[in-house]
Amino acid sequence: MKREDADKLLHEKVEAGEKISPILPKGVKNYLIDIDGTITDDIPNEEPERMATCDPYPDALATCNKWYEQGHLICFFTSRTEDHREVTTNWLNKHGFKFHSLLMGKPRGGNYHWIDNHLVKATRYKGKFTDLVDKKVTIQVFDDGQHE
Repeated sequence: MKREDADKLLHEKVEAGEKISPILPKGVKNYLIDIDGTITDDIPNEEPERMATCDPYPDALATCNKWYEQGHLICFFTSRTEDHREVTTNWLNKHGFKFHSLLMGKPRGGNYHWIDNHLVKATRYKGKFTDLVDKKVTIQVFDDGQHE
């Protein structure tokens, strides 16, 4: 899906006279993908000279681009600072990553707990970037009074 098509999906939505957040069509995912340690070596912000010279993980490049071609939205979401936007964008383009957006300044330090009013699914990268598979796991949720 091209950037223009993605923008059309995400344009202003109005329901009952009120603006609401857009919801993607069924089957379209909005992938938020970390860069360092996920699609390439873990390069700390304190060593920005390495950002331009590292190589992508081949399985990550192939999988991300396949998701893009399947019509999903690809957003790279990184702890790199805004000062690193140009080198990061150039690196993604140089290596052929197809993407719709790039968000800089993700909080540093793992163990994220994301709270949102939209459905959020998280997948931890553990050395192999592949298609996603179903797996039953235990998760934490807000108490809605409907639990065992």
